Amino acid sequence: MGGGTVTVAIVTVLLIGSAVVAAAAKDRDDGNNGSGFGAAIGAALGAGVALVGLPVAIGALGFTGAGIAAGSIAAKMMSAAAIANGGGVAAGSTVAVLQSVGAAGLSLGAKIGLTTALGLAGAASGECVSE
Repeated sequence: MGGGTVTVAIVTVLLIGSAVVAAAAKDRDDGNNGSGFGAAIGAALGAGVALVGLPVAIGALGFTGAGIAAGSIAAKMMSAAAIANGGGVAAGSTVAVLQSVGAAGLSLGAKIGLTTALGLAGAASGECVSE
């Protein structure tokens, strides 16, 4: 397990733990006896989407480590971007960023940011659904 993976795992565990503690505190304040289980499930799902779902979806679009897959949605996006830019794909464009992620994966900062945002959003929605 690489250092970046360990860091993301630690951040994910901390997020899930904090979501459960926050949900349990909220339940105590409301007089409910809930355990925050919905928040924990939501946080785990949000983190899973960030760490697994997004890279899989980007690969499924055709942004791969070997380049853009022929006949894929990514190829169509690249063609449209090239036509719009006079024959080339601009650096920093959506197509360029997605291809970078498809080839190299998400950076550690992106993993932490997405895990934080989607984990907390999942915890909030999980708590709302479980009420």
